Amino acid sequence: MSQLLLDLKPEQIPTLDNFVAGINAELVDRLRALADPDNFDAIYLWGAAGSGRSHLLGAAARAAAARRPTRSIEAGAAGGDMNVPPGGLLVVDDVDRLDADAQVALFRAFNAARLVGHAVLLAGPLPPLQLALREDLRTRVGQSLIYEVKPLSDEEKSAALARHALLRGMKVDASLVNYLLRHGRRDLPSLMAVLDALDRATLEQQRPATLPLLKEVMEFQFEPNAEEE
Repeated sequence: MSQLLLDLKPEQIPTLDNFVAGINAELVDRLRALADPDNFDAIYLWGAAGSGRSHLLGAAARAAAARRPTRSIEAGAAGGDMNVPPGGLLVVDDVDRLDADAQVALFRAFNAARLVGHAVLLAGPLPPLQLALREDLRTRVGQSLIYEVKPLSDEEKSAALARHALLRGMKVDASLVNYLLRHGRRDLPSLMAVLDALDRATLEQQRPATLPLLKEVMEFQFEPNAEEE
């Protein structure tokens, strides 16, 4: 079991289609529009860890790359260069982790966007006013279209997990999904990762997807929640 569960990461490539939008449908539509080379929006989205903001950034960049020059930058490797050609799309995740040089570069990218025409897509864990950034950059971020990635309801998570299991060809009883929602981590990627691990466990051990097997899978990844008996 321990070898089986070394990697509990979602296997799907992040796309806008496989993101469960829920009440974030307007945001997803706005991100789809960034694939248009004539779209020059500046968008900042924020949400807690596990909310799906990194999924959305990667998915939007992937969708846009087929139609316009796209540059994706991670905060830890940002440096002082954030140049993109006119008509391009600059994507920066974890803006709160940008160092001083990268903050200057992003501020310049905002100014260039107004002059030469390119789009900017940013993400972070907090609303703009709470970001620990230089004031001029925080002001620019605050002038963007701002969206909070809002969490799904348990009903939406349950439906998403059931659909995920169906796509994998798994036969999962509703009671297993309910148990996972009660005792697993709250973010959907982690919950789906447990289903993936459960599926692999059923194949390797030739056992059906039962509650005892699910508990074994979860034991290796998650500490019990306080509400678990």
